[in-house]
Amino acid sequence: MSQRIGIGYDVHRLVKGRKLFLGGVEIPHIKGLEGHSDADALLHALGDAILGALGRGDIGEHFPDTDPQYKGISSLRLLEQIFQLAVEQGYRVGNVDAVIIAQEPNIKAYKQQMRAHIARVLSLSEDSVNIKATTHEGMGCLGRAEGIAAQAAVVLIKGEG
Repeated sequence: MSQRIGIGYDVHRLVKGRKLFLGGVEIPHIKGLEGHSDADALLHALGDAILGALGRGDIGEHFPDTDPQYKGISSLRLLEQIFQLAVEQGYRVGNVDAVIIAQEPNIKAYKQQMRAHIARVLSLSEDSVNIKATTHEGMGCLGRAEGIAAQAAVVLIKGEG
């Protein structure tokens, strides 16, 4: 049995006039994340982690922001497609560990829903998906609530589980 580890990072600017999606969950907030898709930074970081573990580049290479078919698309759908690449190469996800860096809003009440969405898409039990959150302690652009960032790590396991 072989294992591969991948890491991912994403950041998007918060802007008025957009809905806020994190981990596939719409979170009530006065601003949303700017981007070509729904700009879900957590799912983008997770997608990049899986692609990294596979040695298959990054999310921007697979779903370019110049392609109109991805305009406004749910990042859950993008994650499903990325997961399918892993499955086609004979991998399954062992576990996910992620952190959201956001001064606002407080996402504590939404973490369980995020875990459920991610577990469903990646064919995992919810206890194999961990999501943490932290602020940026008021420092820098994230601390001034100008954007939201996310980091994710994933273990892929070759073979049946």
